[in-house]
Amino acid sequence: MTYRVCFVCTGNICRSPMAESVFRARVAEAGLEGLVVADSAGTGGWHEGEPADPRTVSVLDEHGYDSAHTARQFQSAWFARLDLVIALDTGHLRALRRLAPTEEDARKIRLLSSYDPAAGDDLDVPDPYYGGREGFEECLERVEAASTGLLAAVREELEGRAA
Repeated sequence: MTYRVCFVCTGNICRSPMAESVFRARVAEAGLEGLVVADSAGTGGWHEGEPADPRTVSVLDEHGYDSAHTARQFQSAWFARLDLVIALDTGHLRALRRLAPTEEDARKIRLLSSYDPAAGDDLDVPDPYYGGREGFEECLERVEAASTGLLAAVREELEGRAA
């Protein structure tokens, strides 16, 4: 059975596609490609059908990550097929909890930075959209730092299913 993860930010053109790309790379490195599927979406539909922000694409490409992406809006009905919904900040977390049809679905929602022990109390991945390139670099660093812990948690879930 495939384990499905969806990363969610505001418009699905900066943070969530970056998290999706990095996590897919971690999944591939771990040899779990057939077992774990990652995608992303936005809480709003402002950018539906658009590619990722050019600054996101540039940073991902320069660090060796896949940057192919088309933005879409998260739909409440997706909870039924997802195992984990990863919010990039607390605003997204609240929006997703409002969309969750059941308590079981709400329990699937986590903040990405909660998987990074070094994040401390600062669990929001800052939105780089209105800033310069350095914000996109910082976003990538935060995403990479949390992806290791997220992969470990997903691996643990997969092992629990197999037991």
